[in-house]
Amino acid sequence: MRAATAALALLLPTSLWAQTLHRIDGTTLSPNRARAIADAELARDHVTGAQIALLHNGRTVWTYAYGLRDVEHHLPMTPDTYTWAASITKGVFATWVMTLVEQHRLDLDKPIAETMPGGLSSYYHDTSLFTADPRYRRITPRMLLSHTSGLCNYAPADMPDGKLRILFDPGTRYAYSGEGLTLLQYVIEQAITHEPLETSMQRDIFAPLGMDTTSLTWNNRFLSNNAVRYGASENFLNYTRKDNARASGSMATSVNDLSRFLEALFANRILKPATRDQMLAPQISIRAAHQFPTLDPATSEEGPRVGLSYGLGWGLLMHTKFGPAFFKEGHGDGAENYLICFTRHNDCMILLTNSDNGELAFRPLLEQLFGDTATPWVWEGYTREQVLANPEHHPQTPHSP
Repeated sequence: MRAATAALALLLPTSLWAQTLHRIDGTTLSPNRARAIADAELARDHVTGAQIALLHNGRTVWTYAYGLRDVEHHLPMTPDTYTWAASITKGVFATWVMTLVEQHRLDLDKPIAETMPGGLSSYYHDTSLFTADPRYRRITPRMLLSHTSGLCNYAPADMPDGKLRILFDPGTRYAYSGEGLTLLQYVIEQAITHEPLETSMQRDIFAPLGMDTTSLTWNNRFLSNNAVRYGASENFLNYTRKDNARASGSMATSVNDLSRFLEALFANRILKPATRDQMLAPQISIRAAHQFPTLDPATSEEGPRVGLSYGLGWGLLMHTKFGPAFFKEGHGDGAENYLICFTRHNDCMILLTNSDNGELAFRPLLEQLFGDTATPWVWEGYTREQVLANPEHHPQTPHSP
């Protein structure tokens, strides 16, 4: 059946998969109207290329590709274009980690110091200050997955001396930490699987689900449909190519592959329902006014109003008017991405872009195509004013107001 559906998708525009698109607010939208909304917003925001998918009742009902994957050669973006997912990697990695928990190969609450009695001397960054701190012996995989370990986001950028250190008592607060996910990857590779993460995830997740356009490291087979990455002035930045597997953000994928992943997650083909529920259970509530900078002490009521919290690898909204949701962002140079699923009816929206302008379109598209008015836009930094003010967003050409 899947093969027949895939063959049909090659013959028909993906916007014809569903006659009516159901938004989470109870309203509906025609595929033609959805396409018109997407075209107008993405053009207004100077987004070079984008892939969009909508899921309803756990099944993909609409996918759409906009713009160009390669400006120089005028090559179109497609729903199968190999695109850097950046930190969406973290959610997919966490899901794989939970398969190890199901198999009793990993204990979420066993300190990593006990799993790695020989220490972390071969880790990517200097860990001398980290392991010398007595609090190190309390850090667990649960803390690393829920961003409560006390680590910075990325040691070379966030620590002046490049040395890993503990910034607050583990387990006491939320502070987004890509370093935590990379550290957990290292512990698993060294002490549990004894193989590269790319090998494990290809065998256990990507290959079984038919995610043929997904990997943590580069392969030449992706060259023919590769999303070049572009800056805010639509200038060339880089190709989508990562040579080192990092659980914190090296995955490249496509909207079709991420849809397959979510379909399988909802259909209990990756995790048992109880394990999925454990992954998506809140570990810590979030009152911070902004996700970044990670240690900003400012607080607000925006997050608490929708039950903003963190589970294991996924952000959570626990009490919105649309029911609970899980989400993950992906941000990198020339790659802005977002994925959110409301679990009452297993409705999702995925946005992948190859443009630094991608975040400008997130809120308008999520609201208009999906009916999502629950995402904490200010905490995410997704208001238009925040995106344009971000130091990493340096447009050299004017944008529409």
